[in-house]
Amino acid sequence: EFSLRWILTHMVEEYARHNGHADLIRESIDGATGD
Repeated sequence: EFSLRWILTHMVEEYARHNGHADLIRESIDGATGD
């Protein structure tokens, strides 16, 4: 069973990937930076 958070995060990342902002949005959601 997928959590609502997982679904929203995945959708946001898919959208952001096409706009070049995946890292910024992921940081705003998770409050952490990725490598």
